[in-house]
Amino acid sequence: MGITLSLVPGGLIQAAGTLTSASIALSDPRPDATAASVSYTFTGSSVDGATAINCVKVTWSTTSSGTQAPTGFSGASGSVTAASSTLINSSATGWSLAKSDGTSSTGQNNIYEYTNSTGVTPTTTSGATFIIAGITNPSTSGSTYYYKLQTFANTDCATSPIDNAALQFVTTDGSTLSLTIDPTLTFSVNSISSGQSCDGATTTSGSTATSIPFGNVTSAANAVVCQDLQAAANAAGGYTIYLRYTAAPSNGTNSIADWTGTNAAPTAFPAAGTEAYAYTTDDATLVGTNPTANRFTSPSQGWAAATTSNAEIGYESGPVTNTHYKIGHQVGISTVTNPGTYTTTIIYTCTPTY
Repeated sequence: MGITLSLVPGGLIQAAGTLTSASIALSDPRPDATAASVSYTFTGSSVDGATAINCVKVTWSTTSSGTQAPTGFSGASGSVTAASSTLINSSATGWSLAKSDGTSSTGQNNIYEYTNSTGVTPTTTSGATFIIAGITNPSTSGSTYYYKLQTFANTDCATSPIDNAALQFVTTDGSTLSLTIDPTLTFSVNSISSGQSCDGATTTSGSTATSIPFGNVTSAANAVVCQDLQAAANAAGGYTIYLRYTAAPSNGTNSIADWTGTNAAPTAFPAAGTEAYAYTTDDATLVGTNPTANRFTSPSQGWAAATTSNAEIGYESGPVTNTHYKIGHQVGISTVTNPGTYTTTIIYTCTPTY
């Protein structure tokens, strides 16, 4: 992206009336800016409002008194924007444009003669505008050039002068603006206390950022612990959060059975008295390789067996400022589940797509 600034000091030529408060504004002052993007807007005051204008003559040149076109300049594709030119009462009716070359300016069309045989008496005498669009700028940066505007009460564009102004303009290179935005990702595991709702279940014990303590579990009641995952990223492709475990919860050679539901097809957790461990998520926007986005949350709460491979539990398709996900863990035992303390490690991974 370029940022350009142009300083356009005013100058005057002596002949007939001299326009005051005159200025020339370039819509794009960069060297070689193309005809498709460049317009020159002249603005001037002290316009003679008593004399009809038969010719508006504009010359782009290298000096205030000469007619040689600046290097690289071209007016071949230009035209007068009559509807916005109050110097001629914002009308193209009766006007015609002739283009010609100045001294040593073959094919550059740097002289415009805009004529009307009937003539137009300006009704705007202060801040009057004359706009020409479709110009190709001079090709040298930092050089000073001249834009000269003259009006005549004759279609020969030479006799019966009325008003005039000579203005300097400078072509300037654009300044390249650049910046670098580093990729960002924040991801944390947070606690959820006992007695809280977790995707349809109610927690029986509180968690910490690094523990899922079910406590003493009996066959009379299942145990539920929930953790809050918090994530934010500026990744254009969002991110995916995964869950896996190192192994089924075990005590020596004994382990808790995995539930039969899967990440692709989670199912309702069994009633108390059945040995099983599973997880759930409240994220309804999952995609991954599975077609059902809200498979854990609809039509009813679903639970899936953990595996040693990553399984999707959270997903965002674009940058996210701050999002929370509740990940529930549930365990049940039977009357014949071997006693002891069972442990495993749950691993959460957040993978952004930049």
